[in-house]
Amino acid sequence: MPQELTTQLQFDAFADDVARELGTHCRTAPLPEYERGLARLIVDGEGRGVRLCQPDDERPDRLKIYAALPDEAQVQTPSIGVTAISARHVAREISRRLYPLHAEAAELAAQLTARQQAETSARAAVAEAVAGALPGARIEEQYRRTRIIWQHDARPPGQQGPVQVDSVCVIVGASGESVTVEASGRPDRVISMLAAIAQPAQE
Repeated sequence: MPQELTTQLQFDAFADDVARELGTHCRTAPLPEYERGLARLIVDGEGRGVRLCQPDDERPDRLKIYAALPDEAQVQTPSIGVTAISARHVAREISRRLYPLHAEAAELAAQLTARQQAETSARAAVAEAVAGALPGARIEEQYRRTRIIWQHDARPPGQQGPVQVDSVCVIVGASGESVTVEASGRPDRVISMLAAIAQPAQE
């Protein structure tokens, strides 16, 4: 027979029972960010977490259980639906159905994080080389790319008249394996600037 879970106190006690059924090292904690209904976080001894939720107070026996991942922006969060027949039944369903999905999602998230860290490192190395060839350049980090802007007033010192700005804008792609360059100014200055950018690649 489904459990009577209509108050947070009852739900907390049920979550504690589920945690005990999952293992002696499991603990529970509040889940204040969940606003749709009753909820409780269960974390095991390895730091693996699940969110036990009751999304519909008109059907208090129906639970939704989500894997709790360190960075849920990386991958879709796995979840299962369970009837609150008993704490043992819910724990068994978590172990049988959700934990394997949790492991797959956590592994995928770790792979994506490692790939992004490698991309960031490679992109930073290229950006540093480009900025080194353009002293005084401004570096702007954008989503999965780096923008390097260099500008210089080409007028001789003390000369009056319209501003003559030489400029270079370099976009370093996500993995650091591609660079896009836009340069503007007098032809002789543009040629020398492009030569300066190319210099690190020739060494």
